[in-house]
Amino acid sequence: MITIRAAFTLIALAAIAPIGASPAGAETYRPWCVLYQSGSGNGAGPTCAFTSFEQCMMTAGPGTGGSCVQNPWYLAYGEGRKAAGVRAERSKR
Repeated sequence: MITIRAAFTLIALAAIAPIGASPAGAETYRPWCVLYQSGSGNGAGPTCAFTSFEQCMMTAGPGTGGSCVQNPWYLAYGEGRKAAGVRAERSKR
């Protein structure tokens, strides 16, 4: 038989367990991507792992065949969307 104390503990644990959970498919969108050009025309996809333009340029420096571009997913779904919304609000004033 479960005691009242044990039952309360189980209920409390079940109630707070989902608080720290994040979706299994959660993605982190970074603002900068490096794109590499290949001679065959079927280059690899972008690598969007950079938090600053300078960080991206250190990877896609001269002689690597890479170039840095803004991540369109970051602008649409990441933190960039919030910043774009703030800029739009300011421009309406």
